[in-house]
Amino acid sequence: MVPGLQVLLFLTLHLLQNTESSMVHLNSNGYEGVVIAINPSVPEDERLIPSIKEMVTQASTYLFEASQGRVYFRNISILVPMTWKSKSEYLMPKRESYDKADVIVADPHLQHGDDPYTLQYGQCGDRGQYIHFTPNFLLTDNLRIYGPRGRVFVHEWAHLRWGVFDEYNVDRPFYISRKNTIEATRCSASITGKKVVHECQRGSCVTRACRRDSKTRLYEPKCTFIPDKIQTAGASIMFMQNLNSVVEFCTENNHNAEAPNLQNKMCNRRSTWDVIKASADFQNSPPMRGTEAPPPPTFSLLKSRRRVVCLVLDKSGSMDKEDRLIRMNQAAELYLT
Repeated sequence: MVPGLQVLLFLTLHLLQNTESSMVHLNSNGYEGVVIAINPSVPEDERLIPSIKEMVTQASTYLFEASQGRVYFRNISILVPMTWKSKSEYLMPKRESYDKADVIVADPHLQHGDDPYTLQYGQCGDRGQYIHFTPNFLLTDNLRIYGPRGRVFVHEWAHLRWGVFDEYNVDRPFYISRKNTIEATRCSASITGKKVVHECQRGSCVTRACRRDSKTRLYEPKCTFIPDKIQTAGASIMFMQNLNSVVEFCTENNHNAEAPNLQNKMCNRRSTWDVIKASADFQNSPPMRGTEAPPPPTFSLLKSRRRVVCLVLDKSGSMDKEDRLIRMNQAAELYLT
C-alpha cells in the first residue's frame, strides 16, 4: 500500500473509533462502561457528583429487583468538564467523551425543562441516544413529583437500553374501555386513584370530582387521575415509578393493552417486560443465583486535559507520485478539524 493511502486509512480508522456509540456492555450480569458526562456549561458544584453516585447506587438495587435478578450496574465513569478545578482523584479518560456518553447532565431543554428524558429515535426495542438530567433535578428534592432519583434512572434506562416507551399519556389521560367504562391511561389497570379537577378562582381553590362530557363521553378536559398513595399493584415502572408499591414492569399477565399510550402504539400492544425479555441483554443474562443483592457500583472520576497532537508526515520525493502528498495533507486536515 502506498504511504499516502496508509496515512489516510490510519486517520480514517482513528476517526471512526472516535465516533463509536455507547461502550456499555454486560459482564456476568453487571453493566460496565456506563459513561455519565457533565456538560462544560454546568458550573462546578461539589454536591453534584455525590448526588450522581447516590442516584446510580439506588438505581442498581432497584434495577436488580425490577429485572428479576438479571442485571445491575457494576461500574460507572463520571466525566467532569475541563473547566472544573483539577483534583488528584480525577483520572484521564481513555475513550470516554461527552459525545459518546450514555447519560448527560446539562442545562434544561426548552421542551422538557427539568424533567428527565431519554432521546429515542428508533422503533420498539431500539436503543436510545442518551439520558438527559439537569443539575436542578439532581440537586433539588422532588420526591413528590418523581420519586427517588434511582427509580427515575431505571425508568429512563429502560427507554435507553431496551427501547420501551411510557405507559402514561398526558394528551389522552382517559379512554373508554371495552366494558364501556372510563379508565385512566395506565399500566397496570390495577393502580387505583381518584379522578378530580383542581380549580382556583379569586384566590380560592377547590378540588371536586370530574364530570362526564356528553360530547366526548369522557371526563371534562381539566380532569386529572391522582393515584392513591397506598397501592397493592407492583407495576409499572414505565407508568409511575414514584409509587412505593411499583417495583416491576408490566408483563403479559397484567399489561393494559387498551390504554392509548406510546408503549402500545410503538410496540404493537406488547408489554414492556415482553420487549425487555427479548433484548440482547436478557438473552445472554439468566437470573443470578442466590438471593443476595449485588455489590454497589464502583465509580471512576475522569477529567480531560488539553491534548497536544504531533503528526509525523512523509514529504519525501516519492510522495509526489499518484497525488500521495495531496491525499496525506487532506487526511491530516480532516483529522485536525
